Amino acid sequence: MPLSEDEQRILSEIEKHLEESDPRLAREVSETTVYRHALGSMKWSTALLVIGAAVMIGTLRIHFLVAFVGFLIMLVGALGFERNLRLMGRAGMTQVSSAIRAANPGMRGDGTPDPADD
Repeated sequence: MPLSEDEQRILSEIEKHLEESDPRLAREVSETTVYRHALGSMKWSTALLVIGAAVMIGTLRIHFLVAFVGFLIMLVGALGFERNLRLMGRAGMTQVSSAIRAANPGMRGDGTPDPADD
């Protein structure tokens, strides 16, 4: 639901007052997102997932119990990733995807160059 003109004006006044009174805090608040923590956790979860898969595949020929430990590491990473994905929700994923698109102009969603930009 979009804000009314009066609400937008009030929000702009609050923002202007914050920038005047404490510019460092205003800059920090504008650079920080609600989903920053979840993204950091998702990176660690992804790393655990990849490391666990590598340990599992790499040690399968050595001993199945060691490979099972790799599977457990992979499982913890997958569950952590899924949990953070649920915490972020649709709004968080939309914000993340728009930030990725803004960081990579001229790219489609699958990482290939967009022919429409040529």
